Amino acid sequence: MTVVLLLVTIGALLLLRVPVAFAFLGPALAYLVLTGASLGLAMRLVTNSTASFPLLAVPLFVLLGVMANRAGIADRLFDFALALFGRVRGGLGYVTVGVSLGFSWMSGSAVADAAALSKVEIPAMIRNGYERTFGLGVVGSSALIAPVMPPSIPAVIYAGLAAVSTGALFAASVAPALLMALGLCVVVFFWVRRQPEIVHTGFSWSKLAETSKRVAAPLLAPVIILGGILGGLFTPTEAAAVGAFYMLVLGFAYRTLKLRDLPGVFAEAVMTTAAIMLIVSSASILGYVLSRERVPQELSELVLGFTENATVFLLLVALLMLVLGTVVDATAVLVLVVPILMPIAMRLEVDPIVLGVLMILSLMIGLLTPPVGTVLYVLSSVMDVPVGEVFKGSLPFLVPLVLVCLLIIFVPEFVTWLPNQLGL
Repeated sequence: MTVVLLLVTIGALLLLRVPVAFAFLGPALAYLVLTGASLGLAMRLVTNSTASFPLLAVPLFVLLGVMANRAGIADRLFDFALALFGRVRGGLGYVTVGVSLGFSWMSGSAVADAAALSKVEIPAMIRNGYERTFGLGVVGSSALIAPVMPPSIPAVIYAGLAAVSTGALFAASVAPALLMALGLCVVVFFWVRRQPEIVHTGFSWSKLAETSKRVAAPLLAPVIILGGILGGLFTPTEAAAVGAFYMLVLGFAYRTLKLRDLPGVFAEAVMTTAAIMLIVSSASILGYVLSRERVPQELSELVLGFTENATVFLLLVALLMLVLGTVVDATAVLVLVVPILMPIAMRLEVDPIVLGVLMILSLMIGLLTPPVGTVLYVLSSVMDVPVGEVFKGSLPFLVPLVLVCLLIIFVPEFVTWLPNQLGL
């Protein structure tokens, strides 16, 4: 009864649009006070949850993404992709997916990608005869590639919670992210076939050569970051620091960043990191409360009483993540749910790497789904359109994303092949 009351209170606070961290923190602290526990315990839980070396990569990857955004890397990628695919029918749709894929190697945030890229891509599509609804859908769905493709902030958090190799999780995420991009391009292809009025942009070898030069240095970033991690040259934390420094150098070289811009860059990175860490710490206190009430054990017995089939378990996990991802921040879900699901996964011999990739992708789909899909609201705010219009445009693009989830569930070797080949 105590747990039910706790969860109802949290649900009510979320419905009232209270920030996730405070919706978790308030009821959890109230429980500790009412049960006579020391608030010093809460401080220890907060300290232990954030004093983690793997989590040190989070602020550095956030800084990397902010640096890349401020350095104008997305604009350079857009110009290059447009020069390459502009003459293809529906080229701007493919360009949007391609730019999101390229930028995802430098940014681990779907929300940041959606906010940054929508300002450039959607107006360009509207000018060339594309429906605004389509533009909203393809930009929103493409932004979901960023948290799946390494470097991924959710992957760093999951790796720390599940005690698995961040490098192995990064490697395992590459194939699903590429397949996501391919699936979105297939949707674009079929949509364009029914739009004969779409305007083609011109093609010029000189323009392609010019934009290729402008994008050559930024495209080295994923080679440095992921290559360094998988090659054993850097830890993920060190790779994030090197990547952020590389973006800083590019920003100064391109003169898109100046010394006077750095306080704003660091302030944005600090604000984003603080929000993530506040969620992690508040969720750790709530996790302690749930553990004290034996929720993990009860849930484990319930699941194992329902099925001992690993595939069915993964289907249930995907469904749970899809639902939770629509109402709760992905970071909070991971911090709460991973400690509960990991023992069940171990008993069913589910690879924790497969579980992690599936959980992250399923949670990201929730960002594009009502009632609290964050990407929906970001695009609605940036483009000043109703949330319903964004969701309507996104619906066709959710199909290939769900299919990738099903492929991970039924063919887990699809995820584990690359880490195994790399010996991770």
